[in-house]
Amino acid sequence: MKKRRIFFVFIFLLLHTVVYSSEVKEFILENGLKIIIIEEHKAPVATFQVWYRTGSRDEPIGKSGLSHLLEHMMFKGTQKYGPSEFSKIIQKNGGIDNAYTTKDHTVYFELLPSDRILLPVELETDRMQNLIIDNRETLLERDVVMEERRLRYEDDPQNSLFEEVVAVSFKAHPYQRPVIGWMSDLKSIGRDDLYNYYKSHYSPDNAFIIVDGDVRTDEIIEKIKNYFGRVSPSGIKKKNTNFSEPEQKCERRVILKREAELPYILIAYHTPNFPHDDSFALDVLSLILAGGKSSRLYKSIVYEKQIALDIDAEYDGLNIDPFLFFVDATAAPGKEINDVEKTIFSEIENIKKIPPSEQEVQKAKNQIESSFIMEQDSIYMEAMKYGIFEMLGDWRLINRYLEGIRNVTPEDIKRVANRYLREDNRTVGILIPIKKVRSEY
Repeated sequence: MKKRRIFFVFIFLLLHTVVYSSEVKEFILENGLKIIIIEEHKAPVATFQVWYRTGSRDEPIGKSGLSHLLEHMMFKGTQKYGPSEFSKIIQKNGGIDNAYTTKDHTVYFELLPSDRILLPVELETDRMQNLIIDNRETLLERDVVMEERRLRYEDDPQNSLFEEVVAVSFKAHPYQRPVIGWMSDLKSIGRDDLYNYYKSHYSPDNAFIIVDGDVRTDEIIEKIKNYFGRVSPSGIKKKNTNFSEPEQKCERRVILKREAELPYILIAYHTPNFPHDDSFALDVLSLILAGGKSSRLYKSIVYEKQIALDIDAEYDGLNIDPFLFFVDATAAPGKEINDVEKTIFSEIENIKKIPPSEQEVQKAKNQIESSFIMEQDSIYMEAMKYGIFEMLGDWRLINRYLEGIRNVTPEDIKRVANRYLREDNRTVGILIPIKKVRSEY
């Protein structure tokens, strides 16, 4: 698992202030489109973001990767703006644009000088309803995504293990499918699959817009109403699907033998998502276990026993549905991955028996809060935060997050460790390196 949380760790006086104090204005158009505008006049820049409430969890069975492939196709143009013309217009005006797809949503964004922020309104309106999905372009872009999959997962042993562990952890929930899609599914996606998915999911009643930065609300809301307000809702009744994963009742194991330099272990535990009461303590627990060089697992496995090169723990709770708590480590050269595994479980058992100190908990809470607050310096990241919480139910939840973190106690840490970090609730993946087989001619 290669995701790493970067922290700005310092003590400051903002720890007990309101996190996001910017004025936020919300509008909802007749076609169902919600607009969230945050005025931040500290720098002459702004971001325009269109969030679609669709991701890999919404894809039909057998068509995994559809959301991500459609994201690629959104840059192929309309009748009015040809292929790549969208990005060229943004770049010529001093901006950047991009997009990404997750399990729950797909986001398209632009970052521009604030006097050009009205520019994306027409462009995004156009591709929301007039995207050209050509059969030839679909097949070409499908090949691009398949190659991306080969490079990012099939040729990367640790990412391959991550994919396998997640797939084994879930029996029923669509979170078992990778966002990029399974190779066999990608091969089956055709032009009609993309077109039907686009028409049923890319509509104002299944999206919201966030504008953040040096903007005037009255000016930009009028522009958005004039353009997006004319777009008709899809007319297709959306299903508010509530997926449920059966309780895991025994440990599951994945052994992956691949060409690799060093053994690697990835452990995944089922955990609830935000804003469940336990989500805050799980976030703090991840830092106590492996949040930097002073964390328990780092000191024990990397520094003292020197049996691992690195160790990480991550709680992924900002999802629509419950996901997983991860712990992963790479064995040091010449060391056994079994010893790494035993030490990880030993440290987890210790925290189950004896709660961490107040100082240990407060340090982890400070790390989370400082990182969260420092991200306000970027209007792009601030807008992303609002978007994530809007996806989870309401952007106003943004202040509830840190309130919950601040209330975590040592006993809470012990309780959630006992409740979720159990043998029968975990999936263990182990990467075993094998030697490269040389071809003989």
